[in-house]
Amino acid sequence: MTELKILAVDTATEACSAALLVGDKLFSRWEEAPRDHTQKILPMVQAVLDEAGLSLAELDAIAFGRGPGSFTGVRIGISVAQGLAFGAGVPLIGISTLAAMAQGAHRLDGAERVLTAIDARMNEVYFGHYELCDGRMQLVGEEVVSDPAALIEARGKLAGSLSCVGTGFETYGETLNALADELAVSQVRFPVAVDMLPLARAAWLAGEAVAVEQATPVYLRDKVTWKKLPGRE
Repeated sequence: MTELKILAVDTATEACSAALLVGDKLFSRWEEAPRDHTQKILPMVQAVLDEAGLSLAELDAIAFGRGPGSFTGVRIGISVAQGLAFGAGVPLIGISTLAAMAQGAHRLDGAERVLTAIDARMNEVYFGHYELCDGRMQLVGEEVVSDPAALIEARGKLAGSLSCVGTGFETYGETLNALADELAVSQVRFPVAVDMLPLARAAWLAGEAVAVEQATPVYLRDKVTWKKLPGRE
């Protein structure tokens, strides 16, 4: 059986990363670069391919951070992934950025129950609750975008200890601490492409890869209300 080869790219948050799975080997690049995603991501992709001695055409699939996250960042990530996949003739696998962060907490901290929250601006967070199953973080319930106080009211308090990851806990920690009896703060702040790979591998084996034109982002926030400028009502 040939080795499975999956490239992962993520630009959905302030971080930018690329990673490559070749059988059981991992190659990874990551950098916090809030405004340089378009300049950083393709060199990172080339770096992991060069390190592994592979070309795009040898890949089985490309995974991308499908969101939620920055609107611009999510769009950059899916556009890059679609361009690479179209050129290589391979399918795409969308991976939740929240799930990738939860997977990172397991990799780095051994966490098995994780709450993820990304600061969504506008006094809201992108939120997900994950629990470990067969080495991968599985979503409990749904990912949502919510005002932190409304989230507490809707979810209630979870029993036991959970790890918390993401910028949402940095910004709204005083409120979000009410989500569990005990919260352990993880070192994970942003998604990392290398943590998308276990999830992408499982998705590939389950037949969940899609054609390039079928890949879609997940924003969670369907509509944004902007203040209208004078003369633009």
